Amino acid sequence: MGDSSQGRLVWNHSTHIEGLIPVLERLITHQGIYTVTPGVISRARSNCQKLKLRVSVPIRGGYKAIARQGKSVQEVFIITDLSQENLKSAIEACFR
Repeated sequence: MGDSSQGRLVWNHSTHIEGLIPVLERLITHQGIYTVTPGVISRARSNCQKLKLRVSVPIRGGYKAIARQGKSVQEVFIITDLSQENLKSAIEACFR
């Protein structure tokens, strides 16, 4: 997988948290990120005003992240060979 081509964004759901897709499209341009797959949307009790994306737990080949906005929560699966710290930095860069 070590080529420098852009990663891919998998569209397997028709619904996404508002504003999430542009962030994920910026994320897949980072080297070392291969596949980004938005997952299940659920509801949260607490209200998160601004869109947030944080790394949650390691999965095979990458990490699960959690996107939150308003009362919506969406899992995002990121296949990458970046370390957790480098992935956090890449995500932060997508919000600047």
